[in-house]
Amino acid sequence: MTNRYSRQILFSEIGEVGQEKIRASKVVVIGCGALGTVSAEILGRAGVGQLKLIDRDFVEESNLQRQSLFSEEDAKKGLPKAVAAEKALRAINSDVELQGVIQDITWENIERLCRDGHIIVDGTDNFETRFLINDFCVKRGMPWIYGACVGSYGVAFAFQPKLTACLQCLFEQPPEIGTTETCDTAGILAPIVHIVAAYQVTQAIKILVGEAARAEILQVDVWTGTWRTIAARSARSEQCLCCGQHQFRFLEGEEKARLTRLCGRNAVQVSPQHSTQLDFQQLRKRLEKSAQVDFNEYMMRIQVDRYEIALFTDGRSIISGTDDFSEARAVYAKYIGS
Repeated sequence: MTNRYSRQILFSEIGEVGQEKIRASKVVVIGCGALGTVSAEILGRAGVGQLKLIDRDFVEESNLQRQSLFSEEDAKKGLPKAVAAEKALRAINSDVELQGVIQDITWENIERLCRDGHIIVDGTDNFETRFLINDFCVKRGMPWIYGACVGSYGVAFAFQPKLTACLQCLFEQPPEIGTTETCDTAGILAPIVHIVAAYQVTQAIKILVGEAARAEILQVDVWTGTWRTIAARSARSEQCLCCGQHQFRFLEGEEKARLTRLCGRNAVQVSPQHSTQLDFQQLRKRLEKSAQVDFNEYMMRIQVDRYEIALFTDGRSIISGTDDFSEARAVYAKYIGS
């Protein structure tokens, strides 16, 4: 074992044996925003063997206040977050096998992208994706570490199939759109991101070295200085449609959505019904007379009227300038196709 991890090995609950387990682990981080980048950095520095980073978005200047792996240069180039995070982590620890994946997690690809993982760390910004992760993990018996924060408040919990309640035990359905605060409405402080991510990674490491994580929901408000834990083991229900009755509605596509509002952004993600492989050269020729177009090997940015369209090679697009589904769908159809 290299000297790099010597202080971590000195921690008796990990030791040499625990470090070997961490080294043999495969961790999937879904979402490379605030929580995802902080979690990924701690995991990378801890020496996990394989780290897969999955994200659908690209770096913007407003991310830099709290998304710790990104630079001004990443934002200037509009790099996909998965690419920028992978690049930063390679400079931090070349000993970790890294894979950045520029995709949106859906019921159609979660099995292919996550089946080799030992644990999933949640860095997402919406409940639809979390319910999908919950279905997948319950079905496979894989632990996943939930985390969320907004304003100065954060919450985290380690879901462990058969040991704890699952997400659907706690919430039967995702909250209705517009009923919960987002970074766009309440803002966010960077310190709460680091607290929640640190707790998430701690629980992940405990599981990876063979210990059970805490069966308690952590709630923190860093501004008021309040901390609370809520026991969740007893919340597990045999009547739960997911972990009790093994009905995986989100995993089987029954709850799929092709349009998603993005947290903290006046933007909508539009996903095509079927994945494709776009030819950016051909598309530029079609669009350059009516729009400002720039692209690299990962994505194309289209400026037209009051919208910015970030278009990825699989046909998925993030349309900034509206949070209205109908308007976003119309913009996509007009400039990209239906």
